[in-house]
Amino acid sequence: MALAWQTLAPDIRPEWVLYDQDGILAIDKPAGVSSQAADADAPDDIVARLRSWLGPDAYVGVHQRLDQETSGVLVFVRDPARNAAVARAFETRTATKEYIAAVVGWQGGARTLRHRLKRSRGRVFVAKGKQDGKEAITHVEVLERRGNRHLLRLKIETGRTHQIRVQLAESGAPIVGDAMYGGAPASRLFLHAQRLQLPLDDTPSGSGSSGSAVLDLASPVPAEFSEWLKGEASPYASLDRLLRRALDRRWILTRAAMAGETTCFRWIDADGDGLPGVEVDLYGGHAVLHLKDDAAPHEEALLDAIERAGVPDIYVKRRPLHANLARDEVDTIAPPEPVRGAPAPAELAVREYGVEYHVRLGDGLGTGLFLDAREARHRVLSHASDQRVLNLFAYCGGFSIAAAAAGATEVLSVDGSRTYLDRARSGVQHIAPTLEHRVWKDDCFEVLARLVRREDRFGLVICDPPTHSTSKKHRWRSGRGWVQLLEDCFAVCEPGGHVLACSNDARMTRTDFRRFAEEAAEKARLRIRIGGVGRSVDLPRRGNDHPFKKLWITLTG
Repeated sequence: MALAWQTLAPDIRPEWVLYDQDGILAIDKPAGVSSQAADADAPDDIVARLRSWLGPDAYVGVHQRLDQETSGVLVFVRDPARNAAVARAFETRTATKEYIAAVVGWQGGARTLRHRLKRSRGRVFVAKGKQDGKEAITHVEVLERRGNRHLLRLKIETGRTHQIRVQLAESGAPIVGDAMYGGAPASRLFLHAQRLQLPLDDTPSGSGSSGSAVLDLASPVPAEFSEWLKGEASPYASLDRLLRRALDRRWILTRAAMAGETTCFRWIDADGDGLPGVEVDLYGGHAVLHLKDDAAPHEEALLDAIERAGVPDIYVKRRPLHANLARDEVDTIAPPEPVRGAPAPAELAVREYGVEYHVRLGDGLGTGLFLDAREARHRVLSHASDQRVLNLFAYCGGFSIAAAAAGATEVLSVDGSRTYLDRARSGVQHIAPTLEHRVWKDDCFEVLARLVRREDRFGLVICDPPTHSTSKKHRWRSGRGWVQLLEDCFAVCEPGGHVLACSNDARMTRTDFRRFAEEAAEKARLRIRIGGVGRSVDLPRRGNDHPFKKLWITLTG
């Protein structure tokens, strides 16, 4: 069925609007919604949503921002005549701002924090020298305490980037959920802009007041703050809230789905969305619920919440503790039919960035397309034109299809499964019937070694191996095994070419992954440049990292 995306993830939910009068609009911004666009070509910030909601000719004046993961009061100007007064209130610091933060380890009662802060490489630090950085002043009082847990009220005199987060961390009480500055893990950053008092000296006549006035705007403290303080914060007690918040984070993807440009993405990404052991993928109008760890007992509650959110057709894949399962066991843990609603076509067509892929939602534990690799496929789509492309560990050929759509001159797909390669062949044939697409069924490590000996060269090499595997001749484990694997990938890559390396090894950090690539280049006596692949809004960080990691490596010499 076609999903009602506008209902699933509206531009602005009615409950977000705190005030809309006299040319002033106040929004209760949810956690996870950005204040400014990270990507100008695909803006998903609150301003873009407001303009979509208000109409293309609406004026939206911006005078204030909040961190993406901070919720609370944000003020905008709808009448340009209001700009001067609102700007003056912020510039002269006569606008007063109050925040609520949940922390662990606050010592003592009320006090004022004074630090000098400086920015470096996307983070903010307390400056060591007395003249370094810019002064930050925050007044703190304790609202409530339960053991070592505290709710704090904070009033800021200055508006430095990450001011509250850095000052509380420096005081030994980082905000809960603030992975960047040492906070305890949580489903969100527990910082809320609760109140804003905005002096306005040009209140329009006829508004019920005259002359100078103070606009007092307050947002309710989110329920999860009190739940956390009392130790009652179970994600399964607030599934509707978590699913709604996750959709709001992915607003830009829901708009891409409405346009038919990208019709599949990840709705819930485990810890990153506050639901450990749970992943929910959307393929067109169908949901696929992946369950592992301690999430299994909550299957029915999750199914009910997904239905309430507006997605009635749901498949389930219960992740096993071991990989070697008989067919009847697979059918038990990953039923071929949906557990709720209507079935999808046996071959369901979905799109990413306009490229068509075919998935099988009822075909065992996989579907034929890993949605966490979407931005990696997009990078291939952007760089494979006129290139010979080698796709190792090809699975059902997602990267090969992207390369074909890009206009590659030749694609070689390598995998140990004939079934997967047949699906890869079919997918590429559908996109580019005349492309020279070769498939090679064999151990990928053996094939790579042969290509190295033959001195075969490709403009783009894609390497997305499993975390561990065992064959007759090779035993592979991610980690330091990447050094040799990447050295071989470099050996079959043309000078100036690219290697796309992907890993779903949760134990390996991105820093380690980069270090293994650098070590491989050193062994091969090559110079490389390592870049990122792209921001995936549906793959929020889990702590300081994400299990799925991508390196775009350019051989520079």
